[in-house]
Amino acid sequence: MASVPAAPAPVRHIDTAERRARLARRHLLADPPRAVDPTAVAGALVALHSTDPATVFLSVAARSTAAASDIEKALYDERSLVRMFGMRRTVFVLPAALVPIVHSSTTAAIAAKERTEMLKLGFGTEPGATVAAAWLDEVEASVVAHLASLTDATGAELAELEPRLRAAVVYGVGTKWETEQTASMRVLRKLSMDGSIVRGRPRGTWTSSQYRWAAAAPQPDLPVPQARADLVRAWLAAFGPGTEADIKWWTGWTLGNVRSALKTVGAAAVSLDGGDTGYVLPDDVSPLSAESAGAPTPPRAALLPALDPTPMGWQQRDWYLEPSFRTSLFDRSGNVGPTVWWQGRVIGGWAQRADGSVVWRLLEDAGREAESAVAAEAERTAAWIGDVRVTPRFRTPLERELVAP
Repeated sequence: MASVPAAPAPVRHIDTAERRARLARRHLLADPPRAVDPTAVAGALVALHSTDPATVFLSVAARSTAAASDIEKALYDERSLVRMFGMRRTVFVLPAALVPIVHSSTTAAIAAKERTEMLKLGFGTEPGATVAAAWLDEVEASVVAHLASLTDATGAELAELEPRLRAAVVYGVGTKWETEQTASMRVLRKLSMDGSIVRGRPRGTWTSSQYRWAAAAPQPDLPVPQARADLVRAWLAAFGPGTEADIKWWTGWTLGNVRSALKTVGAAAVSLDGGDTGYVLPDDVSPLSAESAGAPTPPRAALLPALDPTPMGWQQRDWYLEPSFRTSLFDRSGNVGPTVWWQGRVIGGWAQRADGSVVWRLLEDAGREAESAVAAEAERTAAWIGDVRVTPRFRTPLERELVAP
């Protein structure tokens, strides 16, 4: 039996207090929001969750004074931010510079699996029939060719140009979930995974997920090991220290791929409270106090949206989230709802009511300073959202309680 390489010896200990301080500083939650470019905000967090479109905007708003129009400009005019499938088959918004890294390290493999699954789908009234590879290739090529001559188009508009997108596809043949839909959604999603097309402006406000589609900019094809190492390097810079389990969960990779990437970047092992081994970049071993000579700033409260990348950044969350809070702040599938933060940890939750007011509840006694700061941040958040109404796509018990009449 092959021997398992010994884990590297920890170079020092990073306790929970320092991990929280790193989180607050690096996730832009330590200082009052200021004029930070939306692309820089996304880069500080590696990527912004976009399963719920509102998350992108509210995650940036919690960390900067950028307006919704600034975020839309970065997404749809400058294209410095790109919305794409990535880790764990989830839609993210990330800086354009990270697109080839995420695609080569993660999305390309997801696209290959998606193609295999699509070729097993049945058509029309022929249960058990399969999609012909030639048919799929022809339809995809047709869609890409049409978008090459257009600024953008909706799925319905593309179906007018390529009628085969209206083909009936049967999902879950022979199961209780069997249903029939058009091929359009699956084909367009697959093309986006390939990096051939990209989601453009939505049909509606920034809370809408009915996107238009556009041709994607060409991207370099990076060697997979290099791309994995680059993504782990970015994750450690933003989220380190983290465990192998954290990185495996966040990326959706195998443990072997995680360990290989950690070795490539020369990650340094550190011990964590609770006995776990965490990893940081080789130049990030020094205590946090040595990172900046600036004067300390007063702590501030932050209202982070559902699925924000900070609470969704680690699999092991006890160091910033009291375990007893989970039933109130997460749904049954593990999706986090809106959270209230103070000094690098979760202390409560919040919601927007139908009248536009932002309401909140603390789940622990954090002191008067914290309560006052949360109240001020709630007013700022309500003013930023304005006339838009935000209901999380994945609702949690506390969020439902807060908006109940």
